[in-house]
Amino acid sequence: MLKDLFLSLISQYTNDADLRHSLWLEIERNYSGKKRHYHNLKHLENLLSELTELKAVVNNWDAIVLAIFYHDVVYKAHRKDNEEQSALLANTHLQQLNCEAALIDQVNKLILATKSHQLSDDEDVNLFTDADLSILGKDWETYNTYCSNVRKEYAIYPDLLYKPGRKNALKHFLSMHRIFKTEHFYKKYEESAKKNMEREIASL
Repeated sequence: MLKDLFLSLISQYTNDADLRHSLWLEIERNYSGKKRHYHNLKHLENLLSELTELKAVVNNWDAIVLAIFYHDVVYKAHRKDNEEQSALLANTHLQQLNCEAALIDQVNKLILATKSHQLSDDEDVNLFTDADLSILGKDWETYNTYCSNVRKEYAIYPDLLYKPGRKNALKHFLSMHRIFKTEHFYKKYEESAKKNMEREIASL
């Protein structure tokens, strides 16, 4: 499904089948790395599912879909510039596809917004960052699996370092006036997300 969607989308920008295939293989390889326990293709499928039902209210659907594929294409737990590096790789690929500068800029904007998940004056950005956080509001079993998978991605850090850092990250989200910026995601996930994070904090 993901492969077909990606290839279909970028076929609008190039007739080069070899290029399309090579770009997909790089994306697939990155998200399928052995250290990708949460930030993998399943995460992309979740974002796509969450956002497809909102397609009618999205202003730039192509940018949203491309951002789904590229927003975590570079991900290393010990680095602080994953979003920037992901945006750079997206730039390289989209330039190879001869995409217009405006589209590339919007994809960059969406990717970089996932670094802080702050309220934006661009509603597409708010929808995208909310979808990226939607895992926080899932049922407890799904959320708990997410927690375990994130912990595996940070396996290089002992509990002595990981647990305080994780607590701080969760408390940061809980301190926000709203975790989810759009009404759709706020109504769908805000309450359950807070309960899940409070429950996780209590277990750390």
